[in-house]
Amino acid sequence: MASVHESLYFNPMMTNGVVHANVFGIKDWVTPYKISVLALLYEMTASKITLPERRRLNKLILPLQQGPDLTLGQFLQTVEECCSQTAYAVKLRLHEMADGELKDMEYFFSTLPTPFTAFDSEAYKTSVVGLFMRHMLLAYNKLSFSQVYKLYRSLQHYYHSHYAKPTDGQVGLPALAADDSDMDLTSTEDTVGDRVDKEEMDTPLHESDRGPLSQKQAEYFLARQAYLLKNDENKALKPAALQEELNNMLKFNPDFAEAHYLNYLNSMRVQDIFLSAHSLLHYFDRLILSGNEGKSNGDEGYGRSLRYAALNLASLHCRFGHYRQADLALQEAIRIAQESNDHVCLQHCLSWLYTLEQMKGSDSTVLTEDSVKMAAHFCLPYLASLGIQSLVQQGATQGKTAHKLMDALKDTDILHWKHSLSELIEISLAQTTSIWRMYGKSTMALQQGQLLLNISSLEPVNFGVQQNNTEAFAVALCHLAELHAEQGLYSAVSEIIQHLKEQFPPHTQHAKLWMLCDLKIQFERHMNEGKYHLAEPLVTAISALNKTEGLYRKAQVLKALNRSTEAYRILQQLQVHCEKTKCTEMVIRVMLSTAELHWESSGFSTALPLLLQALALARQHHLQSLASEAILHLAFTQLMLGVPEQALTVLHEAIEPVLAHGAVMDKGRTMLLAARCQMAVAGFRPNRQGQAVLAVDTLNEAAAYFSKLNCKERLRDVHYLQAQLHHALGQTLQRNKSAMLFRLLDQELQTHVFKKLS
Repeated sequence: MASVHESLYFNPMMTNGVVHANVFGIKDWVTPYKISVLALLYEMTASKITLPERRRLNKLILPLQQGPDLTLGQFLQTVEECCSQTAYAVKLRLHEMADGELKDMEYFFSTLPTPFTAFDSEAYKTSVVGLFMRHMLLAYNKLSFSQVYKLYRSLQHYYHSHYAKPTDGQVGLPALAADDSDMDLTSTEDTVGDRVDKEEMDTPLHESDRGPLSQKQAEYFLARQAYLLKNDENKALKPAALQEELNNMLKFNPDFAEAHYLNYLNSMRVQDIFLSAHSLLHYFDRLILSGNEGKSNGDEGYGRSLRYAALNLASLHCRFGHYRQADLALQEAIRIAQESNDHVCLQHCLSWLYTLEQMKGSDSTVLTEDSVKMAAHFCLPYLASLGIQSLVQQGATQGKTAHKLMDALKDTDILHWKHSLSELIEISLAQTTSIWRMYGKSTMALQQGQLLLNISSLEPVNFGVQQNNTEAFAVALCHLAELHAEQGLYSAVSEIIQHLKEQFPPHTQHAKLWMLCDLKIQFERHMNEGKYHLAEPLVTAISALNKTEGLYRKAQVLKALNRSTEAYRILQQLQVHCEKTKCTEMVIRVMLSTAELHWESSGFSTALPLLLQALALARQHHLQSLASEAILHLAFTQLMLGVPEQALTVLHEAIEPVLAHGAVMDKGRTMLLAARCQMAVAGFRPNRQGQAVLAVDTLNEAAAYFSKLNCKERLRDVHYLQAQLHHALGQTLQRNKSAMLFRLLDQELQTHVFKKLS
C-alpha cells in the first residue's frame, strides 16, 4: 500500500505556521462585519435565551470571529437558524446604528460590557468573547475621528446594500417578525458548522462583499482548507476556485510560505506534477528565507527544513512514478538527516525507501523489517505499524498462511487502539478485507468491509467533516461493489458506485480505484450476458488504468470471439510479464485461460499439465477461489477425456467452497458441470437412474443461477440438457417445455449474432 505513506508528508499546515502581519493591507481591525459579530455577542450577554439556543450560538462564535467576513444576509441567516430572537435583536441594533447618526454607533461601543469587570458574564477578559471585545475596543479607541466617520459610512453601506437587493428575501426590518413563526428552532447542534462552511464555500472570497483578509482570517482560511483536503475533500473549495484564492493571496505577499504549501496540496488533487513540484519548492524556499524555523531552533531549524523538503520531493516523485528522481531526492534527505543525526527523519526516509523498492517491483522485505525494528526502538508507533502492514501485504503475495497474517494484524490493531491511530485502524480493516478477498473468503471480506464503513473515527472531527474519503474507505467500497456484482445485485452496485463518484470525484487521487472497479464490473456483466460487442470497448479504458488487467480482458474478448491465435499470443506475453512481477493471481488466471484455448482445439490432454500447475500454485499461495476454479477446469477436462466418475470425484472437492464463497456465475457453472458428470455416469442405464434423477435437480439449480445473471448462452445449454434428460426419463411434458425454451433462446441468440455481423 504505497499510497498510505502519503500521511508521512511533513505537513506544516498542521503546525503553528507564522503569517506575516498586515500582509493583505489591513491596518484597522474594526470592520462592519466585526461590528455585526460584536452586536451578536452583546445581545447574547444582555438577553435571556434558552439553553439549546445558547449552545448553538456558542458553536458559532469561533467560526464567525475567525472566518472571512460574511455578507449581512449570510450572517443574519446563520444566526436566525440558531435563535430567531437574537437575530431580530441584532438586526434591530444594526438598524438603529445604520439608520441613525454617528452618535448611535458611539453609544453602542460605550455600552459594551468591560471585559475586566464582567466577572459573571461571557464577556470576562479571559473568555473568547472577552478577548474579542477587548480587541474591538482597543482598535476602536485608537481610531481618529476621520477613521471613525469612515467606519460609520462603511457600516451604513454594509447594512443598506443588503436591503437594496430584493433577491435576498429580506425586504426590511418588519419582515422578521412575520418570518419568526416559520423558523425551525429544533435544528441539531451538529449542523451549525456545516451551515457556516457551506456559506463560505458557496461564495468565493473575491466575489463577496468581504474586504481583504486579515492575518487571523488568512490563518483560518488556510488551516481550514488544508484540514478539509485531508479529511473531506468534497467540502473544500473546488480546485480552480481554491487556486484563484491562493493566487490572490500570493499577489499581496509572494513569500507567504503556507499559501505555497496549500497550493502544492491543491495541485496534487488534479495531478499537476509541474505546479505541485513548483509550489513545494517555493514553500521550503520561503520557509527557509523567512527564518521561521531558524528563529526557534537556530541552525537546526534551517537543516530541518532542508531535509524535509528533500523528503517531500521524494514522496512527490513516488506519487507520479518518477522512481529515479525519487531515489535521488531520498538519498539527499538521508544524507542531510545523517549529518544532523535526526533519527525521526531517517525513519521516515527508510519508510519511503522500502516503499520505493516495492513500487519498482523489488523485494523490500529486509528493508521493511529493519524499518520496523528501528521505529520500535525510537518509539515511533505509527511508522512501526505502517511497516508491519507493509510486511503483511508482502506476505500475502508470497503465500504466507492466513492465520499468520491475521495474527500480525491483530498485534498492530492493539497498537493502533492504544495510541488512537484511527487512520491506521482504517487501513488495517481495508487490508484485512483485501486479504480475505484474495484468499477467496467472500463472507469474511464482506464482514470486514462493513465493519470499516460503520466504524466511528477516533480523530476530533471539525467543520462537520466525516472522515470517509480516505483510500481505505475507497478500497472497502470497491470490494463491496465487486462482491455485490458477483451475486448479481446490480442495483446495489449502482448505488455503491454512485456514492463513490460523489465521495471521490474524478479529479481526486483515489478516483482511479472506483473507475477501474466500475469498468471491471461492467465488463464481466457484458461477458456473462454474451454482449461481447459492448465488452470490447471497455478493454481500452481498463488498459488506461491498469495495463495488466486490460491485456487479460482483451484476451478474454478475443477468445470469446473465436480469435484464438491472437488471444494465445497475448496470454503468453502476459504470463511472462506477470512471472517477472510476481503477480501470482494473474499467472494462475492466464494458465486457466490458456487451458480453455487448448479445449477449443480438442487438446484436452495438453491442457492437463497447465491445470495441474495452476492448481499447485493456487494451493501454495492459499488462493481458495482460484484453486476451486482450477479444480472445475480439471473436472471438465476429465469429463471430456471420458472418465466422468473421476471427474465427479474431483468436482466434489470444489462444490462446498464455491457454494459458500463463490460468485453466482461460478455456482451455476459448478452445478452445470456436476449435472453433466451425473448424466455421463448414469449413461441412461437402469441401474444408474438415481444419478439421472439427481441431475434434474442440479440442472434446475444451475438454471436459477444463470437466470439471475441473464446468461442466455449457458441457459440454452441447460435447457438442452434438460430436454435430453427428461426424454431419457420418459417425461414428455417436461421434455417439450425444455425443448421449447431451448429453441426460443437459440433463435434469439442467432438473431443477435446476425445483427452484429450485419
